[in-house]
Amino acid sequence: MPTIVLFDIDGTLITTGGASRQALTDAFARRYGRDDLFDGFAFGGRTDRGIIRHGLVRAGAIEPAMPPDAIDAIIDGMIEHYLPVLADTLDHAETHRLHPGVLDVIAALEARAPSFALGLGTGNVERGARIKLRPFDINPRLPFGGFGCDAEDRAALIAAGFARGAARLGVSVDRCHRVVIGDTPRDVEAAHANGARAIAVATGGVSRAELDAAAPDALFDDLTDRGALEAILAR
Repeated sequence: MPTIVLFDIDGTLITTGGASRQALTDAFARRYGRDDLFDGFAFGGRTDRGIIRHGLVRAGAIEPAMPPDAIDAIIDGMIEHYLPVLADTLDHAETHRLHPGVLDVIAALEARAPSFALGLGTGNVERGARIKLRPFDINPRLPFGGFGCDAEDRAALIAAGFARGAARLGVSVDRCHRVVIGDTPRDVEAAHANGARAIAVATGGVSRAELDAAAPDALFDDLTDRGALEAILAR
């Protein structure tokens, strides 16, 4: 059966050890002179646009009464300011690494081509996603996806990723087995909203108990756990 597997990035494929959060904080500090805009605000499972919207509201740069097009333009401008800061920060981050088992799982799924399409399902805008994965040479192995530039709603961006995967397989989405691998309850919710199997890994900042409460189809400490690959392949 044609199968689409979408991987989240932060907390699932990689950790930046807080470097990407620091990059966004620094980008806002340079533009708005404040480094407290994200204090107490959890990034896990959110989209870049949603996170940046929060920062801009706290900075007073956007207000609800503004026209949506004007708000979008301000968010777009902040993304353009942030991405070079992200790239420079990660170039010097010693904490930027892949999580255990990632390469083995990708290789095992690649071996099932051409009936498998592997991509990304991430709240990062695509350019930010590619910056984060660039040091690990896996961008070409995950060539499509649903991204934070597709939608601020996670279920909607996952739907975009599945649509692109189905197009690569040459079939309709409803003919495909669909899987999302992520590390937050939002990943689980977005998978189920799209009729997909949700595989959760406790490699991010969310506890096993919180993930279990979200009712994923399978839950592992990381992708090296016994049965992880089988859970991804299960119908």
